[in-house]
Amino acid sequence: MINRRHFITTVAVGTASAAALAACGNGSDSSAGETGSAENPVTINYTWWGNDDRAERTRKAIALFESKNPDVKIAGNFTDFGGYWPKRATEAAGGGLPDVMQFDLSYLRDYGQRNQLLDLGTVNINTDAFDKTLLPSGQIRGKTYGIPTSTNVFAVYYDPAKLASLGIAEPDGSWTYKEYNAFLTEVGTKSNGAIFGGTDYTGVWWMFNIWLRQNNIEAFTEDGKLGFTKDDMKKWWNLTADLRGTPAFISEERATQLLPKSPFGANVTATEVTWDNFMAGYLKDSGAKELKLVPVPSDDSDNLGLFPKPSMLMSASAKTKYKEQAARFIDFMVNDPEVGEIFKTSRGVPASKTQRDGTTFEGTDKLVVDYEKSVEKYLKDAPEPPIVGFGTLETSFKRVSSDLNYGKLTIDGAADSWFKEAEDLIKQNA
Repeated sequence: MINRRHFITTVAVGTASAAALAACGNGSDSSAGETGSAENPVTINYTWWGNDDRAERTRKAIALFESKNPDVKIAGNFTDFGGYWPKRATEAAGGGLPDVMQFDLSYLRDYGQRNQLLDLGTVNINTDAFDKTLLPSGQIRGKTYGIPTSTNVFAVYYDPAKLASLGIAEPDGSWTYKEYNAFLTEVGTKSNGAIFGGTDYTGVWWMFNIWLRQNNIEAFTEDGKLGFTKDDMKKWWNLTADLRGTPAFISEERATQLLPKSPFGANVTATEVTWDNFMAGYLKDSGAKELKLVPVPSDDSDNLGLFPKPSMLMSASAKTKYKEQAARFIDFMVNDPEVGEIFKTSRGVPASKTQRDGTTFEGTDKLVVDYEKSVEKYLKDAPEPPIVGFGTLETSFKRVSSDLNYGKLTIDGAADSWFKEAEDLIKQNA
């Protein structure tokens, strides 16, 4: 497990010189690869997930990289998170992963253990400015398959203007699950259904993971098995049984109609439980003047179950013909202070101290940084890359939860369905 308790204390507000970045790397480039020139640059493919806001910021960062590296062109494309991984699976099956990819912790072990990702310890990427306890989040069996771009922490988002319009006091985040459920019900009731309290948070895997931690239960054992029981899952889904079908929660049908926006981004709910780095996207989607963050509910005020997770990582294909250029681009995206200024906290709080120190956090970006500092004393060890197949399990959890909300499954049926899929998948990858 990764001890990240003191990471955020080093966050500085201000601007630092790019010269602070040392020239050395954590490995040596094992392949000369192909080279380009300003007149005839090589092209590397880069793909990421996100909304239009992230796409706009990413394109600015790409343009900046190309201006400083005229021998390289970046062919970029993006999609939403749901559509991202099926595309990667298809490419991997055909042997054609993009040169550089935005990666998620949930899928890193799947691709890394199948030797589909480049060992970034063999190329020149500077990791001197990273907290050394964070780097293992991208490592598997001694090899580095991902470099964290940033960190994020789970939170409850809320729109203060919506609460004020309903005459509801703003929460301070010191609430139990019963109190949080009552708050969601109050929003839906006072708005006469015009605004829902939120979405059913029990359908979010990472919130379930947090609840398990609050109850001192690990999601997975060290030997790759489930660390919780079917009864634990039933108890979790029963937390909101009385709220489904009421104005406290937006219906599954309505939420689906709003895609690709979330109900919160579409101004249909007053709250959302998710990662803190969604701030920029939510503001852009909703047009809200202000959004705020508070901790998730917990029935133990001393254990919020929170942890800093790499919000995303940068990885490269094991088959790229352009190892040096791919490494140069990754190094730029995770370390360059000007890139930090472009993204602010839209990817999370920058993982590289060089990038953090070179970024000015103001307004909503400062809210994200301040939120992580405010919960620092509650942060526990962050997870290493989850078990093989975890991405499938997370998707399955969302699908089964959706069927539960549609009324297609009972809580017992939902737990039986998910556990069968999980146990079968774990057996296949044993």
